[in-house]
Amino acid sequence: MGPAGWVDGAEKFPAAVNTGVGAGTLSGVTFEEYVAARGPALVRFAALLTGDQHRAEDLVQDALTKAYLRWGHIRRGDDPDVYLRRLVLNASRSWWRRLRNREVVDIVDVDEPRLIFVNGDASAALDTGAAERDALWRLIRALPEQQRAVVVLRYYEDLDDTTIARILDCSAVTVRTHAMRALHRLRAAYQEATTS
Repeated sequence: MGPAGWVDGAEKFPAAVNTGVGAGTLSGVTFEEYVAARGPALVRFAALLTGDQHRAEDLVQDALTKAYLRWGHIRRGDDPDVYLRRLVLNASRSWWRRLRNREVVDIVDVDEPRLIFVNGDASAALDTGAAERDALWRLIRALPEQQRAVVVLRYYEDLDDTTIARILDCSAVTVRTHAMRALHRLRAAYQEATTS
């Protein structure tokens, strides 16, 4: 069993789903098989976007409900993973809009991110402690939603700019611009926090 009761069925799933994004069509795959194999990754993606594990599970459940109604069409599409991630991303955006002035989200306990600041180099990995990790996620959570999505997709989900562009429905140049601006904001906020 994976997080939130998800069954890890990836080992018995076709290679197309095991490879994740960019896998292509899944014409012979049932909805249940897809959810068993990719559900945990979708929940993790949503948790990184929202900072709330329970909210992430709810958003993924809503996205999967929509996907179930269109599964025949989705599995024959170019890339079902991109479609499902976009559903989750859109659900997350809606949630953030509703939340904006109502409450503060607790930090979700997710795997440690593999990015941030080593002498200003955002591509270098840094082993961070729990307090630094929480501080990092607070900074990421404060980013505008497009920048936050790019940071999560690029540095945590390890997706290329072209795939991120397909998920966000924008150009690869826009993805790189959002990444550059996000890293600039994160560096500035990090330096301000460490010098104060």
